[in-house]
Amino acid sequence: MQLPLEITFRNMEPSDAVEAKVRERAEKLDHFAKNIMGCRVIVEAPHKHQHKGGIYHIRIDLTVPGDELSVSREHGLDHAHEDVYVAIRDAFDAARRQLEDFERRRRGKTKTHEVAPHGRIVELVPSEDYGRIEDSNGRSIYFHRNSIVETDFDRLEIGMLVHFSEEMGDNGPQATAVHIEGKHHVRG
Repeated sequence: MQLPLEITFRNMEPSDAVEAKVRERAEKLDHFAKNIMGCRVIVEAPHKHQHKGGIYHIRIDLTVPGDELSVSREHGLDHAHEDVYVAIRDAFDAARRQLEDFERRRRGKTKTHEVAPHGRIVELVPSEDYGRIEDSNGRSIYFHRNSIVETDFDRLEIGMLVHFSEEMGDNGPQATAVHIEGKHHVRG
């Protein structure tokens, strides 16, 4: 980190042990992003008027080139966070995930998802266990009864919209993993 770590305690006395744990976890963040410019951590204890069972609140603000990342761990009814060390662990785990995502975006290594081919069922031949899909380009794609996913072949109807994976079969393009589109399809 380029700037010194800042640790603030609220509603509690500063603790050397808690500060050491925060410093240890903050140092590990450098393994996930070498260009962290600053890190501010707030450790907040439950208000003093609560008798027992208070949940610790941990806030981590990270400054990285061109962005600010913030993690706020307030876990409501998660009683594991009555332990300040568990709350710190979970907050720093979330900060690590944010840093990893930031680094992937910065390097341009985010995943892109290709759109699956889609079309509509234009032919069904139940006696021979196959059908045909017309894809968005007007091609006729063969599919077998066993290629249908999450519904039963016998429940298919002409005109149903589908998306599918495609591979080259012995007699031309063949749809595999055929999924019915839309929220109203019947699962078998």
